[in-house]
Amino acid sequence: MASRSRLRFYTLLLFLTCPADALADRLRITSNPPGATVEIDGVAMGATPFEKEYPGGYFHKTRTSFGARLEHPMVARISLAGYTTKDVILTEGPMEWVSLYGRSHGDYWLLKSSHFQVDLQPVTETFTGEISAEFSGASVDLRPELSREELIRRSKPAVVCLKGLGKMGSGFFVTGTGVIATNAHVAWGQESLLALLPGGQQLDGKVVYIDEDLDIALVKVNPSAVSAEFPHLKLADVHSVRQGESVIAIGNPGDGLLFSVTRGIVNAIGKSSLNGPGTWVQTDAIINPGNSGGPLINTRGEVIGINTLKIIKPGVHGIAFALSSSDLLDVLHRFYPDVSASTTERVSAVRPAAAEEPEADEPAIPAPEASSGAGTIIISSVPDGAEIFLDEKFHGNTPATLRLPTGSHAIVLKFPGRADWKRTLEVLKSSKVTLRATLDRAP
Repeated sequence: MASRSRLRFYTLLLFLTCPADALADRLRITSNPPGATVEIDGVAMGATPFEKEYPGGYFHKTRTSFGARLEHPMVARISLAGYTTKDVILTEGPMEWVSLYGRSHGDYWLLKSSHFQVDLQPVTETFTGEISAEFSGASVDLRPELSREELIRRSKPAVVCLKGLGKMGSGFFVTGTGVIATNAHVAWGQESLLALLPGGQQLDGKVVYIDEDLDIALVKVNPSAVSAEFPHLKLADVHSVRQGESVIAIGNPGDGLLFSVTRGIVNAIGKSSLNGPGTWVQTDAIINPGNSGGPLINTRGEVIGINTLKIIKPGVHGIAFALSSSDLLDVLHRFYPDVSASTTERVSAVRPAAAEEPEADEPAIPAPEASSGAGTIIISSVPDGAEIFLDEKFHGNTPATLRLPTGSHAIVLKFPGRADWKRTLEVLKSSKVTLRATLDRAP
């Protein structure tokens, strides 16, 4: 009888000292077809079928203070040659862990499931249709210019508003079959985006490609849901861009009306080590959060860039940047071989028109510097959806996974009615840092 009591005592003691949270569980990722590479938060983990053991507290709500908690969101990238890459959000959250005494122990995330099945789409079935592009030549200046009203009338139907979890941006059709170009920071961490068309239609857009280095993403919607073909925009070679020419930007600023239009001129064209890889078109057309991914269009109705960021700095006004259309053509060339991709020689040959001289007060784009590598930061916030400013430039909303060049970076998160959250972060080569920000209510 005594031995039976001791057995019950030790069983109870084992239960109390080994809570269920500490027991491991297994995450499984499979794909059709199998053999796809699995990356979790930017780190290569293996191939499908993929399995990895994680603490049980990653799969269900924390029950005890001893249980392991997942303290950051997780995104898996599944890729296979010949198929479109797919990002899968593995977690939900953040959730606040509060003890029985009402004390907060911080935020945590939960894995949505122990098994994720991913069906990959062949590239040949996704990237259909044709890309319209106008390359520079002797006749470049002979193409007719459109009135501003006609330019907007023709271009606006091809622009879309893209909505995801806690973020909103812009994009535009580059094929009549439903391929949409946008910024990578609009699509990061999203499996799909809701595409709103100017006519009021709402379509489910699948994120089919992300180039993190160039900050370009491609989204695909099904044309059969609305019409046989979408209106799409023609892309101009960066050679055709001239300093001082008039441009318009169409997009969806967060606090303004959808499909708003602003106008300006091309201030400068060139490389910028501060902005990242690619060739940049600087403009004074007003760009706000929500305009990211929208088109910058010349007076001939051609896209010369993807509106990407603007400088937020005391004493600095009217400086925004669009990633050049030639960078977008480089990305599209991977799926549409008939589209001529730009070369380094061609891009570096871009100069202002011979008869034009830069104004003395025109801000210059820094000369390119040799890249010393990059690191990854994962940013989340409470409340969700805070605006991210890196080195005084807008980079989307939380949660987000961003790649930054090595060195020191100033990070500011902003949310209406909350005090700004500020940090200075030193990014090391191949590093990965997770930031969790709580924005206190403004006094």
